[in-house]
Amino acid sequence: MATEPGHLLVVDDNKMSRLLLARGLEQQGHHVAFAENGRRALEMLRAEPFDLVLLDILMPEMDGYQVLAQLAADPNLRNIPVIMVSALDEMDSVVRCIEMGAEDYLPKPINPVLLKARIGASLEKKRLRDQQRELIKKFATAEVAEDLLASGFALGGRIVSATVMFSDIRGFTAITESQSPEETIELLNDYYTLMMDAICGEHGIVNQIVGDGLMAIFGAPTHCPDRCGGAVRAARQMIELIEQYNIERQALERRPIRIGIGIASGNVIAGYTGTQRRATYTCVGDTVNVAARLEAHTKVIGKPVLLDEMTRQGLTDPLAVEEVGTLEIRGKSQPVQVYAVRT
Repeated sequence: MATEPGHLLVVDDNKMSRLLLARGLEQQGHHVAFAENGRRALEMLRAEPFDLVLLDILMPEMDGYQVLAQLAADPNLRNIPVIMVSALDEMDSVVRCIEMGAEDYLPKPINPVLLKARIGASLEKKRLRDQQRELIKKFATAEVAEDLLASGFALGGRIVSATVMFSDIRGFTAITESQSPEETIELLNDYYTLMMDAICGEHGIVNQIVGDGLMAIFGAPTHCPDRCGGAVRAARQMIELIEQYNIERQALERRPIRIGIGIASGNVIAGYTGTQRRATYTCVGDTVNVAARLEAHTKVIGKPVLLDEMTRQGLTDPLAVEEVGTLEIRGKSQPVQVYAVRT
């Protein structure tokens, strides 16, 4: 099967080598760009997308080893395949490049048949990795997908500081009884589209969707510097989006919906749970239980967004919330101080 043309970057301080290599690549149908040293190569890679890099080792300013190290340290660049091209043909150079993340290694003078085969194989691997990444993102958030691709899958967890959110639709059972199954699926798809946009926009991840309920995490698997504020801002946006959505539903003579949101902050155990065949990224612990209970408590006191003391302490705007009392939670020796978000 013929390889689809790629956008390739040739990095070599020798102009003649760059031009001769590019001529052969362009004859194969590839689009080729040049960089005369490693520093310029990194600038170009950060400015536009490339499918593959052909990288020399010995260069002024920044050599090939340094470029490989920079690529490995950058989450946005580490998945670009790199083929090392150099007059160095010693085995220790080959091993070092592969260990640093290079896809392959070709010694100069370059065999054009071998070069074509190596480029074809590398582009095909990248295409399959890109497909895998897109497939994972259909069933997980971008952050979880990147964590899986970068670190691999392993059951287990670690203790992290996070903010947890629970949300669901009030009276969902009654709503489903009053409309067709097709309308219910349409409602859920609309609902999750709006909620996930608000949550992901504030660097949260939606890690569980069950019926009309969702669970979101701010602060894992990636660090979120303003996780408490982000969760509260997301909650406000969620309420606003539902209010706008209800205008559309009422115009279609459909019942408006209301949601309840509970937010709690503290240490959680975050990681992959399940089995080797089926697993999910989630977090467990007291903080999760508190958030779930706060969400349920919104039905009792008629406030759409409730949060705990730890979340309130993490807010830069103390006027954003109001104290509404305490909540007894089974298993906790002390009642939880509850605050309502002013929406």
